[in-house]
Amino acid sequence: MANLDRNLIRELPVFGAMSEEELDDVITHARAQRIPKGSAVFQQGEKASAFFVLLHGRLKVVKTTPHGEQMIIRFVHPGDIYGIATALRREDYPATAIAVVDSVTLVWPAEIWDDFMASHPAFAVNVMRMMGDRLQEAHARIKELSTEEVEHRLAHTVLRLITQSGKQTDEGVLVDFPITQQELAEASGTTLHSVSRTLSVWESAGLVTLGRRKIVVCDVQGLSQVAERRRNPKD
Repeated sequence: MANLDRNLIRELPVFGAMSEEELDDVITHARAQRIPKGSAVFQQGEKASAFFVLLHGRLKVVKTTPHGEQMIIRFVHPGDIYGIATALRREDYPATAIAVVDSVTLVWPAEIWDDFMASHPAFAVNVMRMMGDRLQEAHARIKELSTEEVEHRLAHTVLRLITQSGKQTDEGVLVDFPITQQELAEASGTTLHSVSRTLSVWESAGLVTLGRRKIVVCDVQGLSQVAERRRNPKD
């Protein structure tokens, strides 16, 4: 497609180990789409007509429960493949993908998914590996939600964010995109009040530094200890 070439995707893990010819084939079927901050790439329940790879920016994947509550399933980072409902043999998207900042994504029509997987073995292997990583993360989050206290869940959430998108600064490790305390609450399965209170305690203890839509982890080891700490049954 005009204005797109293989250099856009050459370094992305999902397209790793693919030949120049394969990369050309992949990009030929793609189109670029800009997603303004706050806009949805697709909506929960909408027909799954495409799959995507994020080039620039950040997205959040939000699931609305039958009771109307919102939960952030995960954040999408540059290089991530997402919206692959077709791979799960779903006809609709199970959640909504929303741009956290102005973003750019590549889009492919869903009907070519099976051909892509069959024609490009390296792509198929890379996708399976990514899906396995996401499954492990989902299992970890389910365990956290079912067995751990709010402070532990929030600590795990923040540590995941700095692992996936941390940027080293003079203050510590910055979550490298704007994130609100409400989004942290939705990502860790708790309330805004609990997140605000916990972050204030952490800031006083020197574990984090807070700003408007900003969080910096000043003591990664200390926060890791919080994440793994368990309440004493005698307490």
